[in-house]
Amino acid sequence: MALFSADALNPGVRKREVFGWAMYDFANSGYTTVVITAVFAAYFVGGIAGGAAWATLAWTSALSLSYAIVMLTMPGLGAWADRHAAKKKLLSWVTVACVLSTAALAWVGPDQVALAVVLIVVSNTFFSYGESLTASFLPELAKPEAMGRVSGWGWSLGYIGGMSALGICLGYVLWAQSQNIPAAQFVPVTMLITASIYALAALVTFALLKEHAQAQPNRPRPAGLTGQMRQLWQTLQEARQFKDFSQLLACSVAYQGGVAVAITLAAIYAEQVIGFEKQETMVLIFVLNLAAFAGAFGFGYVQDRIGHKIALGITLLGWMLTCVIAALSTTKGQFWWAAAIAGICMGSSQSAGRAMAGLLAPPDRLGQYFGLWTFAIRLASIVGPLTYGLITWLTDGNQRLAIASTAVLFLLGLVLLIPIDMQRGRQAALAASSLR
Repeated sequence: MALFSADALNPGVRKREVFGWAMYDFANSGYTTVVITAVFAAYFVGGIAGGAAWATLAWTSALSLSYAIVMLTMPGLGAWADRHAAKKKLLSWVTVACVLSTAALAWVGPDQVALAVVLIVVSNTFFSYGESLTASFLPELAKPEAMGRVSGWGWSLGYIGGMSALGICLGYVLWAQSQNIPAAQFVPVTMLITASIYALAALVTFALLKEHAQAQPNRPRPAGLTGQMRQLWQTLQEARQFKDFSQLLACSVAYQGGVAVAITLAAIYAEQVIGFEKQETMVLIFVLNLAAFAGAFGFGYVQDRIGHKIALGITLLGWMLTCVIAALSTTKGQFWWAAAIAGICMGSSQSAGRAMAGLLAPPDRLGQYFGLWTFAIRLASIVGPLTYGLITWLTDGNQRLAIASTAVLFLLGLVLLIPIDMQRGRQAALAASSLR
């Protein structure tokens, strides 16, 4: 617990509460690592869809549909949570839904493409809700000058969670393969393992994390789908007065699109282009998470010293280098270099982005504005992987060209990062809250 330094926390926030908050990153990272990245993604393409030419596009389309749902609904859900001071309550509901739908993936077998798509859409939607809600607690826990390191604590513990889930699954897979058990039987078990770890670790969060927000009963109450769309439009219009927050959203759409490619397609690229075996892919993703842990934890302190904007810019340069190395790799050894750099950049870029959003969002509307931040990164999660899938499909399976083109997203993110003024944006956010 000494890791969580009290001088980084807001008055009244105890170290045990920050540990509980960070444990949610531990809990949900197994879903990203095992389901979206290392195991189920490759199994969907090669096992469920039988390696069909459309399989990668089908996978990215399923994820894109879930992200579209989140984009349209999360700002409204965040506003509801702000109005009722119910971020923790809403987080508990979406966690239960994600755990159950992840466990249900164990019932998906070969050729059951439709069932797999439905469950991925459902589970990834609720996972994304949880990711947004837990991020919105950050400004309530950390002092502004320490937001980078506190965000890094969460992300780094998250990568430990991802490694733990993947390590347990890898141990089981190696045993299953030694017993000549086919993937159609051992992959479902890894889904149950992942769901169980998610549920158990999240219990720590709900035991320790507090609801700090105050209810705002006089805020508008949008009803139904029309109300949700109106809330989204109003939030987008309102955000225009926060120039730097809006610029961060544009920047996030670009670079997070590239990050989404790495998360959702790394295992597919490793197996289908470089020639990794399934157990080798799991080891690769395990090491990538180890590098991401180092990046998130170490860069959390660095970004508080040199500034979040500069820190994020450095990681975007690293991401561009990663794409070039991956596209040119012809051996497993060469691809390992790309994976190591990607891991460091993944942890640091995601930690920096969350901290920047926390500083630039109005303190009295954190659920609503982190919902808008989620809107941006989920739009990115559609643009990046779907573009990759389309390029692969249109070029008759040329995934090297697809991964090389991803570097353009990081370059665009770097260009959009330049105009952001963190001091000006923070002052605007604080001034807006003081007027309400």
